[in-house]
Amino acid sequence: MKWALIGASRIASGYVIDAIRAQSGHEIASVLSSDKQRAQEYAREHGIARSSTDLDEILSDPEIGAVYISTTNEKHHPQAMAAIAAGKHILCEKPLATSLDDAVEMVRAADVKGVVFATNHHLRNAGSHLAIRDLIASGRIGDVLSARVFHAVNLPEQLRGWRINDAAAGGGVIPDITVHDADTVRFHLGEDPVEVVAQSGVSGLGQGVEDSVMSVWTMPSGAMVQTHESFTHPYAGTGIEFHGTKGSIFARDVMTQRPVGDVWIVGPDGMQDIQFEDHNLYVRALGEFAKAAAGNGRPAADGVDGVKSLAVALAVREAADQGKAVRVDYGGI
Repeated sequence: MKWALIGASRIASGYVIDAIRAQSGHEIASVLSSDKQRAQEYAREHGIARSSTDLDEILSDPEIGAVYISTTNEKHHPQAMAAIAAGKHILCEKPLATSLDDAVEMVRAADVKGVVFATNHHLRNAGSHLAIRDLIASGRIGDVLSARVFHAVNLPEQLRGWRINDAAAGGGVIPDITVHDADTVRFHLGEDPVEVVAQSGVSGLGQGVEDSVMSVWTMPSGAMVQTHESFTHPYAGTGIEFHGTKGSIFARDVMTQRPVGDVWIVGPDGMQDIQFEDHNLYVRALGEFAKAAAGNGRPAADGVDGVKSLAVALAVREAADQGKAVRVDYGGI
C-alpha cells in the first residue's frame, strides 16, 4: 500500500516513516507541506518520490491507499474529511481535532465511507503498557481503587513553537499530553472517565496557553485517577501506577516514545519485577493499522479512542478554566 504524509513533521521523520517502511508491501509515495521548499527538502531527505503543497493533488492519486496526518491540530479535521471523501485510510495524530464535534464528524464519516480511521496513540503499543494491562485484566491487583499518572517533562526546544503560544492551533499541554494519558488510562482500565476536576497554570513556557496541569478523574467503577502533565519539568521522570485491593503496579519512565522503563508489582508476597518485550511502539502500531486496512482486525487505537481521549482533555481544560467539576461529554460516541 502506498502512503502520503500530510505534514512534513518531526514525528513522521523520527518515528512514523520508518514504521511504515517496516510493513511488508508498504511505501511512502508523497509528502505534503504548505511550504514548497520544505516539502521538496523533506522529500529529498527521506527518499520520498513526490512532494506537493496541494492536498487535492495528493488525494486524487488513485495509487495512494492511506495517509498519515501530522499537521497542526486545527488542520486535522479538514484534511481528514478530504481524505475520507477520497476513500483513503487514515492514521491521524492526536488530538484528532480542536473540538469534539469535529472529531465525531471525522470518525462517523470514515465509518460511513468504510475506511480505516486510526489515532496515533503510541503508548498503548509499548511492551510495558501491554504488560500492565495484562496484569490488571488477570486480576493480579484485584479491583482497581486508584491510579496515578505523572507525565511532566521538559518540552524540547525544537518542539515548542505553536505548542506553547498558539491556542488556535491547539497549543497547550492538555491537548498535547493529557490526551495521551486519557487514552492510556482508558486502555488499562477499560472504562471512560465520568467527571473531572483540574487546575492548570503557566510555569515558564506557556504564552496564552497552559504549560502545566493537574487533574483528578472519577471512573464509573468508583476508582479515582490523578494526573500531572507539564512542559517544564526536566528532571521529574514519568510513570504510571495502579493500586488495587490485592496489590499495586508501579511503572517508571514508560510514558515515552521509546521502548524503555521498568514495571514491578507489589502484593502480599512482596515485590516482583515484570519483564516485557521492548519492541518499537510505532512499528507495532503501523502493523496493526496495516492488518486493519487489509480487513483483518482493528487499529491499536481507532477513531473512537481518539474521540474519547479528546473528550477527557476538553473536560480537563473546562474544569481548569471554570474551577469546578465537569462531566465528560463524549459526543454520543
